[in-house]
Amino acid sequence: MRNLPLYHLRVHTPRLELRLPSAQDLDDLADLAAEGVHPADYMPFTYPWTDAPPAEVGQRAVLYHLRTLGSWTPEKWRLPLAVVHDGEIAGIQEVGAEDFAVVGEVGTGSWLGRRFQGRGIGTEMRRAVLHLAFEGLRARAALTDIFEDNHASLGVTRKLGYLPNGSRSLSRRGEAATQLLFRLPRTGWRPEPGYEISGLRECLPWFGGIFHERDGLT
Repeated sequence: MRNLPLYHLRVHTPRLELRLPSAQDLDDLADLAAEGVHPADYMPFTYPWTDAPPAEVGQRAVLYHLRTLGSWTPEKWRLPLAVVHDGEIAGIQEVGAEDFAVVGEVGTGSWLGRRFQGRGIGTEMRRAVLHLAFEGLRARAALTDIFEDNHASLGVTRKLGYLPNGSRSLSRRGEAATQLLFRLPRTGWRPEPGYEISGLRECLPWFGGIFHERDGLT
């Protein structure tokens, strides 16, 4: 892992560290996912990966991570960062993009173990990857999509200044559900103190170096 620059990338916040998970972190992540991510009668995800027995949910979390890194290219990438709170794995905060060097837009997604919910961690970890995207990678905009009844995620999104960007209907557990789309332009981003990035310089070619060279990132 020491030969992969992405494993040296860190985002620190007042309470959290975001990093690619180690092998031990992945074991802890599987255990956390198996404990539960949301109430059984609700599905917040477009792909219902949590609709399975607990052990399988944990396995799915790990396999998704491995597939995501294994399919990485500078033209299409997703960075699934482990969220560490007081030395414990609390969840995953992902940021990704397609043709980022040309388009300059990222998308985000996340999940948080239930015992870590309700503490403001969701807001802090989203702000962390937005800090990485805007301050580190010089993104032009960040996108997200949320089911209209996912009130916690909607609260985080609106708190961080995203603007409505349309809606769409999807099938969720065999029924139609409305997903709201949001966009945060670079002009609407407001960085806060206490958020720091390390280990990014060596990773820039992995994210699409042309974009960064053009915008003068060093």
